[in-house]
Amino acid sequence: MQHPISITSIGSISPLGNTSEAVWKCYQTDAHCFTEKDGVLVAKLPLRLQEDIDLLRQSNLKYKALDNSVLYALFASRQAIENAGWSLNDNFGINIGSSRGATALFESYHKAFLQNKKAETLSSPTTTLGNISSWVAHDLQTKGPEISHSITCSTALHAMLNGIAWINSGMCDKFLVGGSEAPLTAFTVAQMQALKIYARTRTDTSSKTHLEQSQEVLKGLDCAQPDYIKNFPCQALKLNKTENTMILGEGAAMACLESGISQNALVKIIGIGYATEILEHNASLSTDAICFQRSMAMALDGFKSDLVDIIITHTPGTIKGDQAEINAIETIFCNKRPVLTTNKWKIGHSLGASGLLNIEMAVLMLQHQKFISVPYLDHEAPKQIRYILVNAVGFGGNAVSILLSK
Repeated sequence: MQHPISITSIGSISPLGNTSEAVWKCYQTDAHCFTEKDGVLVAKLPLRLQEDIDLLRQSNLKYKALDNSVLYALFASRQAIENAGWSLNDNFGINIGSSRGATALFESYHKAFLQNKKAETLSSPTTTLGNISSWVAHDLQTKGPEISHSITCSTALHAMLNGIAWINSGMCDKFLVGGSEAPLTAFTVAQMQALKIYARTRTDTSSKTHLEQSQEVLKGLDCAQPDYIKNFPCQALKLNKTENTMILGEGAAMACLESGISQNALVKIIGIGYATEILEHNASLSTDAICFQRSMAMALDGFKSDLVDIIITHTPGTIKGDQAEINAIETIFCNKRPVLTTNKWKIGHSLGASGLLNIEMAVLMLQHQKFISVPYLDHEAPKQIRYILVNAVGFGGNAVSILLSK
């Protein structure tokens, strides 16, 4: 890092809610947000937020043709710049990405094409990956640069890297960065199932008691109310699991970045790391996650690793993926491993948006000075939370690590 960068605001929409208060309250529960859709487990937005997205769609004639991945980004971006106090027509930059992009809309257009042998007029401009950042720029009326990309599940943190690079270059002093994902379609789930990494659905009657308890806990909160709950169907970070347990979630999260140490900073970014490794398999890391070793080492360059209090892991709930990241952490931190945590047991894997939702989790822990644990794991919570490392990686072996401090 040439200079520290401030995160002055976070805006998000997810199964946890859409305000920092709601998200924090939901993190204080041991209930997850999974529900069954078409026979599979997913993490959907709460009904109230689905209605808010429908209202956004109806608010502008141009927005009626947009995919949810774009609307989620619009919703979270408006919230982020309002919280940061940025003005419309400002020259801040925008970099928002997505792993899958306009999934539902693309599938709908393709289905119509197979039936009619003719593409609809807006089928191309409304399904490109550049569609998200360009619509956010249009909605916010910014005159700054706008960038889009897809770097699979590390997309949002790569957006953060880009924003930092632009700011440190002196080409821009503010950047809105993040990721958006609306992947809860039958075809997208089927792709994950084809990789043999998706959690199996079990609707046994033994879940009833846990359902009643969880619904009572979630009562009055913004986080999604599950139709039923099996005890923690996503076993992210649990290393003795015997099957893969990844579950897809949806949402978007944005961060406002500003140069230097801003007076209204939520946290500051003091280290960044990135790496790519040669693939051993099309969909998995090497056994020791070489890319994570390199990204974490880069983020920690010149920083004492034993000062890191918490690592928010990428760990999607797969046997090999989770273990590989732990192996990398053990290599870098040796016998002084920080406390590990994740939110995927609760909200699933939102692919390109997941890294920024992890950043939001880190910001909340630093602000509240309270550790968010994984209920089925034994943790020794740190007495003080000063430094948190956030990891993300995606298909293609591309890892990012971001070091945050108060």
